[in-house]
Amino acid sequence: MSKEKRAYSITAGALAERGRRDIPARLGTRAQLIYSSPATLAFNSPGAQGYGVKRAGLSIPGSVMLLVSPACCGRNTTLLTEYREYRNRFFFLTLDETDIVTGRHLMKVPQAVEEVCAFLEEKPSVVMICITCVDALLGTDMERVCKKAEEKAGIPVLPCYMYALTREGRKPPMVHVRQSIYSLLETRKKRGDMVNLLGHFSHLTDDCELYPLLAGLGIRKINEIGRMKDFGEYLEMGDANFNLILNPEARYAAGDLQKRLNIPSIELTRTYQIDKIKKQYELFAAALGTTMDDGPYYKETEEMILRFKEDHPGLTFSVGEGCNANAFDLSLALLRYGFSVSEIFACVNEGDFVYLNKIAALSPETRIYSNLDPAMIYYDPSGSGTDIAVGKDAGYYHPEAARVEWSRDIQPFGYAGLRHFLEECRTALEESSLPDERRDRK
Repeated sequence: MSKEKRAYSITAGALAERGRRDIPARLGTRAQLIYSSPATLAFNSPGAQGYGVKRAGLSIPGSVMLLVSPACCGRNTTLLTEYREYRNRFFFLTLDETDIVTGRHLMKVPQAVEEVCAFLEEKPSVVMICITCVDALLGTDMERVCKKAEEKAGIPVLPCYMYALTREGRKPPMVHVRQSIYSLLETRKKRGDMVNLLGHFSHLTDDCELYPLLAGLGIRKINEIGRMKDFGEYLEMGDANFNLILNPEARYAAGDLQKRLNIPSIELTRTYQIDKIKKQYELFAAALGTTMDDGPYYKETEEMILRFKEDHPGLTFSVGEGCNANAFDLSLALLRYGFSVSEIFACVNEGDFVYLNKIAALSPETRIYSNLDPAMIYYDPSGSGTDIAVGKDAGYYHPEAARVEWSRDIQPFGYAGLRHFLEECRTALEESSLPDERRDRK
């Protein structure tokens, strides 16, 4: 614990000067104790509410999950069963001390899977076995256990790992679960007018321009796991001509699909910088040997940015990582639109310097905090001048500010995502208790 009684931070200018090879250890998670404020605030630790491992593992239509864990790890999952869509989809194999010491629970998994299938009126499409850090420490070969359970139950059984210990590894839990949920797809006849959108467990907003832009390219069927109604429709994803990766955590899954099913992929990044959105669509169309007419969407969004700036000039933002955005990309976008960003709450990795170097050039005094640093218990919001806090984490640190959670299941993307973000900012300002002179600076 810090003896300074003050939250650790570093300015964007100082961090950019140090460079990507010299990131302070306190901005990461490998070299110290971890303060769990973001996980606690989102109740996503790493898999309860939000699309953590548990909900993500049930993205396959008709699937159920067997959580193999000590009682403490499974307790919060019971809250999810209150939601209608998850009733009779979570089952538990609770481990006692002897199980944990000897590993005898692994012999019970196939029988537990068989009992789950017998209990359900309708046979599930697949049983997901969710295991925790206990089996990570035991070195359990869960692939082998699932294979035995599959032979006994006569339906697919897949592993998903709720291993917080592996989140810094080559295949963190949210990367692995994305691979698992697409692993049942098989080689089928390819359709040139079909594409899969990979990366999110829910679908994009209905008004996202990506849908009509793809339709303009002759794409008649756009598959998203969040819109699949049944297992047969899920299997049709194997017909796709190519995959669009919309979240970098889906790269491994896309690579697996290319290797197994010969489905190539193209990656599009979620960004809130309007010129980058436009450039990305241009590059995407060029890769397909065609063009896209995104002009009307660009113009509508540009006009909305200008109106928001006119109505609320001089706003200061604090941006957290607990939202549907890369905190550094969103901060850079806000700075480029003429607003101020006093703080960014996020872990830093080398890839973030694409944004950090530009943030440092525009606003070198912007302070970078790590939510996971234990000294965040001493965080003092005074002096930040924050008008709007974006994300659950920033909102927690700034209860006096207008708060934009920006963390709904349905995903923002492209021009539509930027417009919806500005709409939520406007609504938050109108509903906040900020003094008039701060809320409407004109």
